[in-house]
Amino acid sequence: MGEIRQSYLVAASSAVSLLRDPVVKAAWDKPSALTEFTVAGLAGHLAHQLVRVGEVLAPNDEVQEPIELIEHYTRSPWVQAGLDHESNVGIRRAGEASAAAGPDALVGNAQSLLDQQLAALPVEPAGRVVFVRSSGWSLRLDDFLLTRLVELVVHSDDLAASVGVETPELPSAVIGPVVELLARLAVHRHGATAVIRALSRAERAPATISAF
Repeated sequence: MGEIRQSYLVAASSAVSLLRDPVVKAAWDKPSALTEFTVAGLAGHLAHQLVRVGEVLAPNDEVQEPIELIEHYTRSPWVQAGLDHESNVGIRRAGEASAAAGPDALVGNAQSLLDQQLAALPVEPAGRVVFVRSSGWSLRLDDFLLTRLVELVVHSDDLAASVGVETPELPSAVIGPVVELLARLAVHRHGATAVIRALSRAERAPATISAF
């Protein structure tokens, strides 16, 4: 099994464990660390990453020639949109909808999806291309899993911060690809000089090099 697939499964397993933590259930209806997200909505958004993977693994005859990852993010309206943009409003609504049945149901569904994916991903063809219905284009499966890996790592940190627990520690095989992709996106958005200055020269660092 490829490294990205293994890294995704490690991050997904960690996320399900975090969702199962009693402190998440206790804070369910409280505001989260993310603007306009409750803890429930953020938990739902985190768990929904496994749903997204389940969706692309299903057979689909709409598969097209895959695009590259940078183009995927360039095309996605939420990346540089404000909180009130319909794409981000839709993301928050989907998170709340995923959590609507409560924390126990959310964890149960996430664990079921994780169990299915632990069995399915190791036997998927190395070059498989998948159709991402929510976007309307196709990606290589491993590229799509990398996008979900970023979401799992970033939002696990958000959820942990929201409920007052330590961010889950993840191995370098998980964190490395996430940092690399975020750096690539930051360079694409802000330029190499801005990123180099932010990482090496505090006196000339730009205000932000956020990838999103």
